[in-house]
Amino acid sequence: MNSVSPTAVQYGSPEASRRTLGHKNPSSRNDQTKMGSEGASRDGEADEVDKIKSKLLTAWNNVKYGWTVKMKTHFSSTMPLYLLGELYNFRFDDDIERFQKDFVSRIWMTYRKDFPALEGTLLTTDCGWGCMIRSGQMLLAQGLLVHLLSRDWFWPNALYTHLVDMEPIRSSSPSNTLNYPVPSSTKYPQERSRSVWHTLPHQRIVQYPHQEQIHRDILRWLSDHPASPFGLHHMVSLGGSMGKKAGDWYGPSIVAHIMRKALDRASQVPELSVYVSQDCTVYRGDVEQLLGEDPPSDGSVVGRAVIVLVPVRLGGEAFNPVYKHCVKEFLRMQSCLGIIGGKPKHSLYFIGYQGMYRFSV
Repeated sequence: MNSVSPTAVQYGSPEASRRTLGHKNPSSRNDQTKMGSEGASRDGEADEVDKIKSKLLTAWNNVKYGWTVKMKTHFSSTMPLYLLGELYNFRFDDDIERFQKDFVSRIWMTYRKDFPALEGTLLTTDCGWGCMIRSGQMLLAQGLLVHLLSRDWFWPNALYTHLVDMEPIRSSSPSNTLNYPVPSSTKYPQERSRSVWHTLPHQRIVQYPHQEQIHRDILRWLSDHPASPFGLHHMVSLGGSMGKKAGDWYGPSIVAHIMRKALDRASQVPELSVYVSQDCTVYRGDVEQLLGEDPPSDGSVVGRAVIVLVPVRLGGEAFNPVYKHCVKEFLRMQSCLGIIGGKPKHSLYFIGYQGMYRFSV
């Protein structure tokens, strides 16, 4: 995990705020004059020490948690790529552009520091222990985006990053068709993810005012502040009932139950809830009960929605390849919100794959 989140609100450290406010000295004017030079000297030395400590801590966090080797991303132009159920064909320049806009529109959460201290502690950072909570926040954020804005929504103001460096063979058009084989088990046809862009090639993305407000609300709900319903502070607080505290490493199963509790207690999205399966089994009756009504015969659900989470171990020290086909099928589904997993200090949020390779954030 990296050390800075581009979507979370930045907060100053409590120590810095206290230094800015300062304290009045009740001593007399003469005492103040006498002690002025000494006090100023001590304050200056203290500030200098604090600055050095801050620089050393920042450097340490960057080396320990944010040290990465930047490598050029390589994608094949001959194999299909799936991103959270959307299919992309890199033989077409429209698909390259569409994939990049889709990818950078996902909400990214990662290690941060200098947020308000977690309740009952002096911790103002989650570096080294909060990575699985961050992965869970990203999965939850995707669920909120799909539920409130739809899967087809892109953020027009996202920081554009050139992710794909290749020469497309041709531009997509209504007459061009995909030649990628789709397994019979895939519920959604290939043409579904390309219909709008086929009819409106190079169409500029337009975001309506209410969509912008919803997007801002989601970011605010995830910010590192005690009042945020899906923020780190509330997640850690909910983990206390499961024997977890700030500074502990949280496994994916624990985070799944924390997300369920967070949505149950949140008034912001009353029509959305989380179901966590037991022993890898999803009971249809339990899901229908969360929906509050029997689903219509055509399979559509209006109003309420349920995020279904299935905690399952896919290997010991490494990923067991026997699960590869199942994971790929899952990431092809339009209803897919991704997969969270990993090990202490190394959590990942898997959102897609191309060929034999999965990619994550």
